[in-house]
Amino acid sequence: MGRDITILGLESSCDDTAAAVVRGRGILSSVVADQTALHAAYGGVVPEIAARAHAEKLDICIEQALTEAKVALSDIDAIAVTAGPGLIGGVLSGVMMAKGLSAATGKPLIGVNHLAGHALTPRLTDGIEYPYLILLVSGGHCQFLRVDGPTSFVRLGSTIDDAPGEAFDKTARLLGLPQPGGPSVETSALSGDETRFVFPRPLLDRPGCDLSFSGLKTALLRQRDQLVSNQGGLHAQDISDLCAGFQAAVRDVLVEKSRRALTGCTGITGFAVAGGVAANTQLRAALETLSNQNGLAFVAPPLALCTDNAAMIAFAGAEKFALEGADDLTLTARPRWPLDRVAPAALGSGKKGAKA
Repeated sequence: MGRDITILGLESSCDDTAAAVVRGRGILSSVVADQTALHAAYGGVVPEIAARAHAEKLDICIEQALTEAKVALSDIDAIAVTAGPGLIGGVLSGVMMAKGLSAATGKPLIGVNHLAGHALTPRLTDGIEYPYLILLVSGGHCQFLRVDGPTSFVRLGSTIDDAPGEAFDKTARLLGLPQPGGPSVETSALSGDETRFVFPRPLLDRPGCDLSFSGLKTALLRQRDQLVSNQGGLHAQDISDLCAGFQAAVRDVLVEKSRRALTGCTGITGFAVAGGVAANTQLRAALETLSNQNGLAFVAPPLALCTDNAAMIAFAGAEKFALEGADDLTLTARPRWPLDRVAPAALGSGKKGAKA
């Protein structure tokens, strides 16, 4: 079929229900139904609520995606779906929907690793050639990967506990800011002084590219509690300064670890960043500066393609399909699914499953 095949992509790994139609590198439609309002009262994603919402919204999103793309289901060449890692109820909802569509239409079924979707997004948006280095940084994952092909990844380092997105969410909860935490913390930090509070830069005293963010979150909790004890509460400027200091610490850690990863990679075509936390403008700017200093092209997908979406799943599905062909109806939903098939599992697990 070639690269101009038309793929219907489905994504339901966490709290976004998404469907998209992609042809080659062209995004014909991309529909995302978020669940922010459903989980707002709980301070985070509730897996059971998310799974039910996916079951209710998937067919609606698919219909809208086909309509916006001006194609019928019969025009689709294959169906790609996130088969993991993620919240198992949500992943299962998407996989069962994709299986049903495949069985009913006879269209090939392609199970896609959600992380591969993020990792291949720079190819969808900018056509970067293999191999390249990517920092995959999101709500449940953080890892450095050399991307050698659609299903070939080498992990250079990863978080051993919290992912940055989790740390941002927890920081927002500690400071009474709305979820999702990343945008809330970034907005508050705009009016903050990042030098007022001294936050640790975890694992910078150790060699390698592994990361840790749980201690940073704990340091912020202690600073908050000390302020509350000393002055009876938090002022608006306190919150902004705490956010700015926390964000600066995350930025500094990721930039230094990226520097090390780039030093360890030879023969790559560029450096990319993807995943929900890649939407942080301060982090993107710092990583772009680092990439330029190393004489490498820097790729940061548009913000709408950094967060969970089905266009990346459709494109990753097309790349995998061209290399390995289709899956069959025994495709299973997987809560954990490391990209590097050789490296030992990383420590820790987050709201989207294994860290690597």
